[in-house]
Parts: sequence; structure tokens; C-alpha cells
Amino acid sequence: MTIAANLAARLEGVVGSSRVLASEAELLGYAIEDCLPAAAVRPSCSEEVCEVVRFAAAEKLGVVCCGSRSKLQMGMQAQRYDVALDLCALAQIAHYDEADLTLSVDAGMRLEALSKVLAAKRQFVPLAVPCLATSTVGGSVVSGIDSMLRLQYGTARDFLVGAEFVDGTGRTCKSGGRVVKNVTGYDIHKLLIGSLGTLAAITRLNFRTFPLPETSAGALTGFSSAEAALAFRRELLGSGLPFSCVELFDGQFSSLLDGELGRLKDLGFAPLKAGGWSLYTAFAGEEAVVRRMKSEVENRSARAAAKSFEMLEEQRNEWLGDALRESFDWLRHAARGVVIVRISQKQFATQGPKLFLSNPSSSGWRSALLMSGSGTVMLALLPEEENESGREEMLCSVREILAQGNTGENTAKLLHAPAWVKAHCNVWGDLRGDFLLMQRVKAAFDPARVFSPGRFVGGI
Repeated sequence: MTIAANLAARLEGVVGSSRVLASEAELLGYAIEDCLPAAAVRPSCSEEVCEVVRFAAAEKLGVVCCGSRSKLQMGMQAQRYDVALDLCALAQIAHYDEADLTLSVDAGMRLEALSKVLAAKRQFVPLAVPCLATSTVGGSVVSGIDSMLRLQYGTARDFLVGAEFVDGTGRTCKSGGRVVKNVTGYDIHKLLIGSLGTLAAITRLNFRTFPLPETSAGALTGFSSAEAALAFRRELLGSGLPFSCVELFDGQFSSLLDGELGRLKDLGFAPLKAGGWSLYTAFAGEEAVVRRMKSEVENRSARAAAKSFEMLEEQRNEWLGDALRESFDWLRHAARGVVIVRISQKQFATQGPKLFLSNPSSSGWRSALLMSGSGTVMLALLPEEENESGREEMLCSVREILAQGNTGENTAKLLHAPAWVKAHCNVWGDLRGDFLLMQRVKAAFDPARVFSPGRFVGGI
């Protein structure tokens, strides 16, 4: 009997044979790069999660928690990947008080299913993340992926009020509460946000919910230069107007976006009427507020001498907003060997975009840039073709971008990249001054390094 078969058989003794996957065909869906786990386990309750983690800790196994696996390729390859802990079966709403705007939901529930339940009560949780149709609640939190509504509602840190999770010893832990007024002590659960599953296996999350806006609208403004587009962006963000999102993107991104939206042409989606640089603005709320926002954006666009302006009709606005939300997903499939860098900046000067762009004709790749209103930049590098010299040029460019992005209070990391890029680049950027503290947090949550060893910053 092989080691893998033996491990699968022993795991069946922990959770039952129907909860363990061990064939190569079944495990291919859990691959990280080209590495497969020896087994995948689908626990049906938090008690079974505890049992699996205790077993893994005793056997010194590496466990990678997952849900829909839409963001499983983020981070480094795990130093040990023995068990994929699939939490999708934990998919119930444990508590929902619409009057109190509180929600407690299992980590494996899909965001789309949760959205339908909340929408029936005219409420929502502002996790407008990529792969929305498949993403689980837990995965959207631990991946730290940006929500398109971050400008207006903040990140999960701002509305996650509690969590239940299993630590690296197999113990069930709780942090926070169901409502903000019940939260005492340290907000330990917020350490789980963006941790990529390296601290614990999340089983349940508590959120504050929000009323759905009465109506919404959006506009697309085009400019010939980055300087003009950035100046207009600064004006809008400094105006105090309540935008849902403000998304700035360059001409190459606009071209790719048009291609992504091309599948909707039969439904009447015409090409974007954008200039070389485009600014998409969205706003939502009461009818009177939206009417005022429409007028403000149109008047300010005229004063800024925009190259083009379009107030988007309802269906067109919905399609464009959805495509921008999903940009991480379709960009990583836009070309073979795509590299996507996420740059988080306190300030983004007028010349900012140029600092991250090389001459495509000399480097052999195209670049596409998207910048959110919160200052987060997503830069995609798309090779024209993969060869030895092209790979070396790509590595040099990626290293330069990461070096430029990790200056001062700014941070840069690889959101997506082929294995050969990750093998020669620091995915998470340079270590920060708080790395020793991060190591201590990891040791406190996961002393045996059961969860995703090596996948996070500095090999945590």
C-alpha cells in the first residue's frame, strides 16, 4: 500500500470514507502549481475539522484549507502539502437578525448564495470580490483579495465582528461576537484576514450587514493622458462625494476589458467610448443622491475637458461593473504566463503609473493597469510569447516593479504568476519590521506549522 493510500485510509477512520478523496483525478482540482495533496478531506461540521487538524498535527502533516479554490494559486507553494481541507460542506447560515443587521455564516457558504438570502431582506455584505459566483465567504476573507466596494464600505476588517476557527492544535476558538457592542478584548479574528489560511481553519464568520441601496448608476470618462485622468481622479476623491467606487485604467486594460465584454455583444453591449485612460465612477443610494451624483460627475467631466463621457444606462453599468469586479479572474487568463502585481500605495503621484511601465516594444510584453479609489494598483504583465530571453526580461521587470512598489509606506506583492516566476522572485516583497511579530503570531496560532507551511510572508 502506498503512503498516499495509507494516509487516505487513516483519514477515512477520522471522518468516514465518503468524506475523503484520494484518486489522482479527484485531487487534480486541489493542485497548487504542479503539486497534489495525498488526500482531500471534506468535513461536514466543525467537530470533524478539529479531528482532521488534530490528526495532522500528530502526524506532522501539512494542511491547506480551501473552498471553491478560485484563489488557491495565490502565495508560495506549501513546503508540505499532504491534506487539502475542503470546507465547502460547512455552508449554513447559523444566525441572521435582519433588524439588528447581524449575520453569522459558515465559512464554506458561497457568496452568491448568501447574497440571494440577504437580498430577499434588502440587505447585503459588501464583499464584491473576484470570482463572486464561486467564492466562499471564508475564502474571500483569508485571501485578502480586494472588494470593489472598498472605497465606500472598507475592507472586511471594517464589518467582520467575530469568527470561530480551529487552531493548529485542533482546538475550537472564538473571537469577537455577533454585534460590535458584544465584542470585548482583542480583535483576534481580524488577524485571519489576508492570512491565506496559514493561521487557522475558519469555520464561521460574523458580519455586520448593510441595507441595499435604493438605486445605483455609473459613468465612464475618457482622457488622452494619465496626468489628466489622475488629476480628475484626485478631484473626485477630494470632493467628499459618496462614490461606491472610482476605477482608473489605461488603454491596454480598456482593450482587454472590451474583449471580455465582447461575449455580451449579442445582448447589445457596444465597445467602450473611452480615451487612452478611463475613469469609471459608480454611486448608489437614494434617488435624490444618485441624481445629484450624476449631475456632479457630468459637470466636473466637462470642466476637466474630458475626451469622452458616457452616463451608463442601467444594464450597461451592471455589465461593466461586474467585469471590473472580475478583472483579477479574467486577466490571469488573458495570456499564457501572465503576471499580476498588486501595489498598495498611500499616495499615487501624477507620474505614478509611468514608474511601473516599461516600453512594451523592448521588453516583449504588454502591460495593463487598474487602480482603485482606495489606491490599490493591479498591474498585469502579458507576455507576447514565452522563450528563454523573454523569461529573463520578464523576471527583471517583475523584480524592478516589486522593488519600486516596496518603498516607504507602499507594499507590493505577486497576486498571480507562473511557478517559474515565483521561484525566482519574492512573492510577498521585502520583509517588514514587524516580521518577528508575525512569526510569534504564527507560533501562537499554529505551533506545529500545520497550516500551509511556507506559503505566506517570509516562509511562514
